[in-house]
Amino acid sequence: MNPEDNDNEIEPGAEATKTPDTNLDQEPDAEKLPEGEADETAEEGAVEAESNEETSPGDVPEEVPEEEEEDLEATVADLNDKLLRALAETENIRRRAVRDKEDASKYAISNFARDMLALSDNLHRAMDSVDPETRQKDAAVEQIMVGLEMTAREVNNAFERYGIKVIEAMGEKFDHNLHEALFEMDDASKPPGTVVQVVETGYVLKDRLLRPAKVGVSKGGAKETAANAEEPETVASKEGQTAYEDKGEEPGTQLDEEL
Repeated sequence: MNPEDNDNEIEPGAEATKTPDTNLDQEPDAEKLPEGEADETAEEGAVEAESNEETSPGDVPEEVPEEEEEDLEATVADLNDKLLRALAETENIRRRAVRDKEDASKYAISNFARDMLALSDNLHRAMDSVDPETRQKDAAVEQIMVGLEMTAREVNNAFERYGIKVIEAMGEKFDHNLHEALFEMDDASKPPGTVVQVVETGYVLKDRLLRPAKVGVSKGGAKETAANAEEPETVASKEGQTAYEDKGEEPGTQLDEEL
């Protein structure tokens, strides 16, 4: 064997003596420490990390320029205005939806009710076509009329049950919201614009017009008669005024003549 090989060989006791020396320089493992000391070291490390983060120069707030601050305030005000408008629009949509729902439930039968009015009109025309004398003379006609009257009564009860009401127009002041004028009549006993004849009965559904009442309206004979009654008084007053003026001229003329 060469002497160099002998120098590279490790003696049997050398490894045992060097191993404890290298282990002394290493820090003790946290797992080998007691539980209390391990917790304390962990807490100390966390506190140091937090202190380093707080004192880091990158986290220090910088002052915002005035122009940029004004721009930010304007942006916030604009967004706040848009938010309020959006909330108001949403509230309006909600109220409109509730109103549409109520109207749909109240007036859903409008078309059906309007068609039923024609049936009621024909029923009343059949009843009006028979005069009382014919009813008294013929027992069969009387029985038919009794059946028609009962049917008409049931139809009116059904109308009232669903909110369909008759417009009472006779003798009332003409209302363009409820009435439809077909002609005018001379009637001295009624003031102008009074309903004097009903050609077709009108109806309302709840508070909405279903069909206007077709009526005839007075021209205003009562107004003309009142005007004619006032004419003699006006004539008399004019005559008295002229007479007074004539008398008032006499003293003046006499005085001028004397002078």
